[in-house]
Amino acid sequence: MTPEFSRWVDIRGLPHGSLRLEADPAERVALAKRIGIESIERFEAEIEMQRDGPTIDVAGRITADITQMCAISNEPFATRVDEPVTLRFVPETGSMEPEVELEIDSDACDEISYEGTRFDLGEELAQTLALAIDPYATGPNADRVRQDAGLADEASSGPFAALAALKRDTN
Repeated sequence: MTPEFSRWVDIRGLPHGSLRLEADPAERVALAKRIGIESIERFEAEIEMQRDGPTIDVAGRITADITQMCAISNEPFATRVDEPVTLRFVPETGSMEPEVELEIDSDACDEISYEGTRFDLGEELAQTLALAIDPYATGPNADRVRQDAGLADEASSGPFAALAALKRDTN
């Protein structure tokens, strides 16, 4: 299966300076289907790559205009994704080390192994987009739907709303 947004990079000829990648209409349709959102109107990445021997560091941003379903009203709404990207591509070592407990810093970049002299930067950017989308995002009509359902706001419909109601009943 070919990834929806494939952009192969050969480490023997890394581009210098900033690199801009953009998904075409067919790629956006296929990527939206894979991610499970209504549509992707625009998906771009502006990145820079630096080589340190066989390791390639990638830093930049992805931006996308998407349409997704509201978690409350189940109506489509438009939103924007603007996410920093920090990736490190490292050569596949081929050896499996025993499980070692690692402490990962939240600022640490993702390490992706590659074989040979190429890696698919587009696929990693597409995965970054998928992870950046809030699956519980609410659209502009969410408050109206909550009110129509008798839920005044998010706090009164959250996981502790029933406990608060019980406390009120006992007083």
